[in-house]
Amino acid sequence: MNLRFLTGLLVFLLCAVPAAAGYIEPDSLKDKVTKGELPPIDARLPQHPLRLNITGEGKAPGQYGGTARILIGGQRNISLMTVYGYSRLVRYDEKLELQPDLLESYDVKEGRIFTFHLRAGLRWSDGEPVTTEDFRYALEDVQFNEDLSKVVSPYLLVNGKPPVFEIIDDQTVRYTWEAPNPDFLPQIAAPQALSLVMPAHYLKQFHKKYQTEEKLDELVKANSEKKWTGLHINKARQYRPENPDLPTLDPWHNVTKPPSEQFVFERNPYFHRVDQNGRQLPYIDRFVLNVSSSSLIPAKTGAGEADLQAQNIGFADYTFLKEAEGSHPIKVKLWESGRGSRVALFPNLNFEDPVWRKVLQDVRFRRALSLAIDRNEINQAKFFGLSTPSADTVLPASPLYREEYAKAYADFDPTKANALLDEMGLDKRDNDGVRLLPDGRRAEIIVETAGEDPVETDVLQLITDHWGAVGLKLVIRTSQTDVLRSRVIGGTTMMTMSSGLDNGTPTADMNPRALAPTSHEQLQWPQWGIFVESAGEKGTQADLKEAKELDDLYGQWHKATDSQARTDIWHRMLSLYTSQVFSIGIVNATKQPVVISSKLRNVPDKGLYSFDPTCYFGVYGMDTFWFDKEGS
Repeated sequence: MNLRFLTGLLVFLLCAVPAAAGYIEPDSLKDKVTKGELPPIDARLPQHPLRLNITGEGKAPGQYGGTARILIGGQRNISLMTVYGYSRLVRYDEKLELQPDLLESYDVKEGRIFTFHLRAGLRWSDGEPVTTEDFRYALEDVQFNEDLSKVVSPYLLVNGKPPVFEIIDDQTVRYTWEAPNPDFLPQIAAPQALSLVMPAHYLKQFHKKYQTEEKLDELVKANSEKKWTGLHINKARQYRPENPDLPTLDPWHNVTKPPSEQFVFERNPYFHRVDQNGRQLPYIDRFVLNVSSSSLIPAKTGAGEADLQAQNIGFADYTFLKEAEGSHPIKVKLWESGRGSRVALFPNLNFEDPVWRKVLQDVRFRRALSLAIDRNEINQAKFFGLSTPSADTVLPASPLYREEYAKAYADFDPTKANALLDEMGLDKRDNDGVRLLPDGRRAEIIVETAGEDPVETDVLQLITDHWGAVGLKLVIRTSQTDVLRSRVIGGTTMMTMSSGLDNGTPTADMNPRALAPTSHEQLQWPQWGIFVESAGEKGTQADLKEAKELDDLYGQWHKATDSQARTDIWHRMLSLYTSQVFSIGIVNATKQPVVISSKLRNVPDKGLYSFDPTCYFGVYGMDTFWFDKEGS
């Protein structure tokens, strides 16, 4: 017997609770336990594991075993396993309510004092205990280390100041800010989570504070790095787990060193969740991620080469995939996209052309553009009538949904559109019927796209006719994503088409940043976003009354100390954003094919497919998916 086994056994004998006797060892680990290579399940689980009651429509407790295959478009996409597995200090449940996960519990006071209570006996995937030192190391030695983190996460700062961090006892840590930090818990539960706990016992060997200079230089050279900082960053990367030696708290851990065309993720024997029968999760033993050309993934999925696939397939593939059900052991489910709009138009209110900028900043013009679009025709022609015509706003699944937001200037009304355009002075036309700008130029609207999504071009071709009917000429221009981003920021794009609100299912406690100028990445007001991002050092300050009001409301949300106050602010922002048509939504609730093995169980027939906040399969518990050996 090795030392780790003896240590784990001792911990179990001292700390085991009566329920421990009911735990069921995964079949794939029994041999290791017998040989003494791994402690028994009772010694691997926390004293109080997270016990899930897996029942309900289409769900049932499962059985151990199996290898699941996923196709990915590139090595970087192994980060999907971190998102899909969705193991967090706190996480969202299917109702999008925050619940303790790795933490046993947490307390929040005044919206600024956060006390975290760890699960006693919680362990990393290498069997080492999770301790308060792992929290201290992540905060003080990584997040606030100027060499490792050039920019401190804004979610760790309030009024530009970091939290006071305290270790209360062996199982308790506390973060205290001088004012509320409503972003803190949502960011811990996010797809790309704020990293607050790191395996200090492993990472300290790569940190200059804890390693001798001679040994650190040796490690830097051995890993073909230039500096210790690059070494630590690459070894510590949790979101994209390319380092097989990095201990994790996820349900599966990567055992393949890149580069590779196939990555294997094996079950974490110390994972902290169990089902109601005492089976340690996850049920599935391993996931194999096969790298493939993105363009080939739909065909390979239809040929049965994946057991769980949604990435790199779209609604355009649905008919082919349904036909493939007849010849391959797969099933196709249709989930709903969680975005505010499948595609949306973004007038650039910071466009460099002063005449056009004045036109684009006139709300009557944006409303006219929206009213002139026949969304029902687009829905029927491109989405088989299965999506919902809507403004770019929250979905019915969000507790913040109101019908008035979805319908804001989203009805097809070319008569009203014409009237608005005439009212703002665009009442003159040339011989082709195209309206003329105040300076006599034709009203030719150049809409740019990244050219990566064929749906965007297809929808724009339909809108070309819609806008043409009210005297506006649409010109489609495609370019590469990076080039397009640079042009938007530089003010050389008039309008772009992209996807709508990333998070169409927010709660009041989620950040409403997308509704106000907050980022250079926002297509409708990049310069105003840069101004906010840089605290006024770069960009330009918003000079539109309604945009400034949104910015002010965003500031109020950050200061709010209770959920009701944040709810009220969200509604004021949603009302203002949709009535001002700062982005022009087309349709939402579009369908996303989810292809599974015919033997895979517990995958919901319906779900919200989004990166944020559902983590794609994350909130639906991918660790509870299982293979039915008898089923078909």
